[in-house]
Amino acid sequence: MDENTFVKSTLNTVKRLPKRGHYDKDTIYQILDQQFICHLAWEDQGQPYMIPTAYGRREDTLYVHGSSKSRMLSALTDGRPLCLVVTLLDGLVLARSVFHHSMNYRSAVIYGHAREIEGDEKMEALRIISDQILAGRWDEVRPPNELEMKATTVLAIEIDTASAKIRTGPPGDDDADYDLPIWAGVLPMSVTYHDPIEDPAMRFKLSVSTSVSSKFKQ
Repeated sequence: MDENTFVKSTLNTVKRLPKRGHYDKDTIYQILDQQFICHLAWEDQGQPYMIPTAYGRREDTLYVHGSSKSRMLSALTDGRPLCLVVTLLDGLVLARSVFHHSMNYRSAVIYGHAREIEGDEKMEALRIISDQILAGRWDEVRPPNELEMKATTVLAIEIDTASAKIRTGPPGDDDADYDLPIWAGVLPMSVTYHDPIEDPAMRFKLSVSTSVSSKFKQ
């Protein structure tokens, strides 16, 4: 078995348009590393739940955090199955017919289970999440104190299996529709950072932090 590829199973196999499916870790992890918001789903006593939350990745493990009173985190500490989804939207695909409109996207679907972590591993996981959101910011600010750490639960999500699904390219219309005088193509999309807005409560005249300036100057 190739350790760099997730084995296809009934759980992770892409069934609709299977040619868009990808199972290698490089592709899946590239998608995960370009985002920091996921949708995390689980089931509790027959009721499904799904919550958007921040995450960070190191190798084959994802980390999430939140209040120690979080229903989601409390439920997942018992290791029950979970599903985590990340989607990157790259463009609107505009066809000549409404039916063939689509989107160019990259999505990753993760299946796994979680465990609560403590001590040095917990602190390191928080740093990983912080760096996933804004690299370098953790080193610029005050770290969490003991009280804040007690108020925070951190879970490590071990990835059991996963797959990615990707669409690229122009629209695909019915042959007859290519003769219609209608503009068609792709409207690309991307996340853009704008000039930072200083906190009005700032008591010092300071330059924008390096972690922030590295984003809005791109």
